[in-house]
Amino acid sequence: MYLLDDNLTFPHPSLANEDGSLAIGGNLNIERLILAYSNGIFPWFEEGEVIAWWSPNPRMVLYPNKLRVSKSMKKIIKQNLYEVTFDKAFVEVMENCKAIFRIGQEGTWITSDMKKAYLELYNKGIAHSVEVWEGDKLVGGLYGVNIGKVFCGESMFSKKSNTSKLAFITLVRKLSEQDYHMIDCQMYTDHLASLGAEEIYREQFLSELNKHRDSNPWNFKVV
Repeated sequence: MYLLDDNLTFPHPSLANEDGSLAIGGNLNIERLILAYSNGIFPWFEEGEVIAWWSPNPRMVLYPNKLRVSKSMKKIIKQNLYEVTFDKAFVEVMENCKAIFRIGQEGTWITSDMKKAYLELYNKGIAHSVEVWEGDKLVGGLYGVNIGKVFCGESMFSKKSNTSKLAFITLVRKLSEQDYHMIDCQMYTDHLASLGAEEIYREQFLSELNKHRDSNPWNFKVV
């Protein structure tokens, strides 16, 4: 485990431990976060713990052309029960992701410092959110970080059945229209696998990230 100081550096992701843990320490300033995501590294720790940085192997990703939408989800989408927006309620999405109950998880990695850091990324046009509304009520959504033609998903939540899936599907379709290469989903979940996400080796992930991280195509209309 590498101990970071104030220098803006990271060890190479290939030096991560078997569980994906790479380093501890450092800070959550915007420059370090951009450097981390641009090199396949992300922070993940709980309130009161030292900052921990990760680069798991394998890596869960979704290629937009491999998005899988079930028949039941297609029916929900056609019913137009919800409105989906982008970058309309970033703070509220983060707060809901923090508060939502998750099976097998006692706490949350979305600490007060994380909220502050990602809000700064959002204000710089680097972090983004997707919101699902039922009337004026926020019932689902997700947020993440944009690195070139790679969108790095961070967290999602649902207050109504399938609303996080709706947010994700809408996002992937929008990214596909803009010729994005992939969505970084970080780690395996059944939820993501059902949508077409797959695991690839870290070496492949880093190679593809390196090829697509320097363009900046995000131009969604803020509504």
